[in-house]
Amino acid sequence: MARRIDVTGAGGVRLAAWEFGDPPKTDRAHDPARSPAPSSSGGTDLPGVLLLHGLMGRASHWAPTARWLSARHRAVALDQRGHGRSDKPPQAAYTRDAYVEDAEAALEQLGLGPAVLIGHAMGALTGWQLAAKRPDLVRGLIICDMRASALGTASQHTWTEWFRAWPVPFATLADVRKWFGEDDPWVERPNRARGEFYAEVMAESPDGWRPVFEPEQMLRSRETWVYDAHWEELAQVRCPTLVVRGLDGELGRAEAQEMVRVLPNGQYAEVADAGHLVHYDQPEAWRTAIEPFLNTLADA
Repeated sequence: MARRIDVTGAGGVRLAAWEFGDPPKTDRAHDPARSPAPSSSGGTDLPGVLLLHGLMGRASHWAPTARWLSARHRAVALDQRGHGRSDKPPQAAYTRDAYVEDAEAALEQLGLGPAVLIGHAMGALTGWQLAAKRPDLVRGLIICDMRASALGTASQHTWTEWFRAWPVPFATLADVRKWFGEDDPWVERPNRARGEFYAEVMAESPDGWRPVFEPEQMLRSRETWVYDAHWEELAQVRCPTLVVRGLDGELGRAEAQEMVRVLPNGQYAEVADAGHLVHYDQPEAWRTAIEPFLNTLADA
């Protein structure tokens, strides 16, 4: 099951957090008239995990991972501002500071810290920036397919043109799956998982299926990190950190291994037959890659 918990992020933006697994077995949790209010330990002795999706993603993309984690952790996935069921104020800040402060607020308000942060792409960058800023809140970090190098102006231009190429509205979800899984010029070969990934971020409107996010907000979010390198913040992360890449992902092996070298306590793993959407492409192999790392944190 997934239980929604509202979090107040930076600037008062309302964020939707989703707890996966059974809620704490307390009198409050059994009373349907009262919403569960986590204590400083989240109402459970299980160690906390906060999962952060990437740009355009949503908390539900983490559902299989979170349910697997929930056997030994209190696993919560956050819809970040502008994404999923969280608020999308047009005038809100979509800066690095805002995203990091949102994750910080989620850890504190949910009583998860010190937690393991698991982030994909943009969510991974948020994770390591928060770990550098608030080491007291983060006891471990998993970085999934996110580069530390600057991507540059050409990259932002390419993304702008890509959004313009989307044939929205889509008539059906089947059309969404086909376009993102087969017809999108960015797809080198048919990728069913990619089609499913984007189907999850669509909502039905009177004229068809459209993304639940505003592309302009996504570009605003992206431009706050795309022009800069993030090696300095990576070097400030003191907790144990696992860098995971898909063999065909966006993070190259050489850069990933350099990230591990720069991290004071870094480890490396890669997942074969996976692209950028590592946890979505190969969920079983993804779990196999991260389980030994999580076990070492549990034993520490």
